[in-house]
Amino acid sequence: MSDKEEEQGPKSTFSTYMAEGDQLVHRREYAKAIESYSTALTLQPGDKNCLVARSKCYVKMGDSENALKDAEDSLREDKNFFKGLYQKAEALYTMGDFEFALVFYHRGHKLRPELQEFRLGIQKAQEAINNSVGSPSSVKLENKGDLSFFHKSDELRKVRPKPAIHSVKKETRQQGQKTPKSERTTKQLLGELYTDKEYLEKLLKDEDLIKGKTRGGERLQDVILNCISYLDTRTEFWWQQKPIYARQRDRKLLQEQWNRTRHLPPSDPTCYILKNLEEIDAALSAGNAKGSLKKARDVLKTVQGWSEEALPNKSEVLGNLYSCIGNALMDLEDMDKALDNHLKDLELAQQSKLVDSKSRALDNIGRVYARIGKFQQAIEVWEEKVPLARGGLEKAWLFHEIGRCYLELKRHMEARDYGTRSLSAADDISDENWQLNASVLVAQAELKLGNYTASMLHFERALDRAKLLQDDAATDAIQKALRETRQQATQ
Repeated sequence: MSDKEEEQGPKSTFSTYMAEGDQLVHRREYAKAIESYSTALTLQPGDKNCLVARSKCYVKMGDSENALKDAEDSLREDKNFFKGLYQKAEALYTMGDFEFALVFYHRGHKLRPELQEFRLGIQKAQEAINNSVGSPSSVKLENKGDLSFFHKSDELRKVRPKPAIHSVKKETRQQGQKTPKSERTTKQLLGELYTDKEYLEKLLKDEDLIKGKTRGGERLQDVILNCISYLDTRTEFWWQQKPIYARQRDRKLLQEQWNRTRHLPPSDPTCYILKNLEEIDAALSAGNAKGSLKKARDVLKTVQGWSEEALPNKSEVLGNLYSCIGNALMDLEDMDKALDNHLKDLELAQQSKLVDSKSRALDNIGRVYARIGKFQQAIEVWEEKVPLARGGLEKAWLFHEIGRCYLELKRHMEARDYGTRSLSAADDISDENWQLNASVLVAQAELKLGNYTASMLHFERALDRAKLLQDDAATDAIQKALRETRQQATQ
C-alpha cells in the first residue's frame, strides 16, 4: 500500500485486502502481508480471522510478542475460537513458554479433537518440556510426571464424523458416598495416572512458581488446580464403578470362573472392553478393516457370553461392537451385512434408551443407504437424527449430507435449504472445509433452480475457501463450474 493511499485511507474492501494478504502469505512475503491485514483491520477492527492471519505472519517473522497480542485479541469476544487458541499456543511455543503453550493446545484439542494441529502441538510441547525444563526452585521434578493424562483422556472422548466409540457408561453414584481419602487407595484407583497427580502436587509446593501468571492473566496456580481436579474426578469415577475391595474380590472370582467355563471376563470388564474398543477403532483408522472386523467379532463373541451381572451395561457394549463391525464391513464394501449390524446397534439403543448410541446408529444407517443410492431412506434416517445432533461440526456434516441426497433426488429447494443450514453451522465454528462443501452445495442447488446470480456468489465464496485451503483439485473444479454458470447466465 502506497504512502499516498495510507494518508487517504483504504481504497478497497475488507475482503479484497484479506485476499491480498493471503496471496502474499502464499508467496512468503510476510511483511507485505502484514500491511494488507493491517489495512483490512482498519475497515473491520477486531476481525478474529484477520487477527489470526496477521499473527501467523508475525510468527514467521520472529515477532512473537505481536503474534501473541494478535492471537489474544482474536479471543477477546470468543474464548473458544479454536483458531485463536491454536495461534496463541503457537506464539507461546515460539517464545519458549512451552508449559503455557501446552495448556492452550489442550484447550483447543478438547474443542476440536478431530484437528491434527492440536494433537501435534501437544506432542511437540510435551517433548520440548521434557527436553528443556529442569526443575522449579524448590522441588525436583521427574519426566514421568508429565501432563500426558490430558492426551489419554481426550483420546477416549475423541469424536469424528465417522462412528465414535462411546465410553462404557458409569453407574450412578449413590448419595452420601464419599471420595476415598487414603493415598494408597487413590494410587490403586488411578494406576499409572497417579504419577501425574504427584507431579502436579509437587508443582503446587513451589511458591515462586504458583505466584506466576500466564500472559493472558490466568494464574498458574489455577491451571494446576484444574489439572488436579481432573484427576480427582478420575479417582471418583473408579470409585463409583466399584470399591477397591469389591473389584479385587470379583476379579478373583471371575478369573476362577473364566478358567472353568470361559464364559466370564478374565478381569475387570471395563478395562477389557475399553482396551479392545480402542484397538478395534485404531485398526480401522489405520486402514486395516479386516483386522478391525476380526477383532470386533472376537470381542462380540466373548461379551455375548457374559451375564448382565458381570457387565451391567452389556447392551451398550454390544451396540458399540455391532457399530464397529458395521463400519469395518462398510470399508470392505459389504453393505448388506453392514446395514444389518447398524440396525442391531439401533435396536439395542432404542431398547435401552441410549440417546448417543441411537444418534450413532442413525448416522451409520444413513451412510449405508446413501452409499448404495437409496437417498430417500438416507434422508428419512438422517432427519430422525437431526434433533440428536450436537455441536457445529456434526450439524454441518449432517445438514450437508441430507442436502446432497435431496440434490440427487432433484428436490432442489430442499437441497438449498439444507445447504444453507450446513453453511450456517460451518460459519458458527469457522470450519473452512465445511464452508467450502456447503457453499458448493448451495451453489449447485441455486443453479438448478435457475438463480444464476446467487449460484455464482456461492461458487465464488467456495473458490475463496478452496484457495485459502490450497486445495488445487477443488479450485480447478469450482472454477470450471463457475465458468459454466456464467455462460448459462448470459444465454
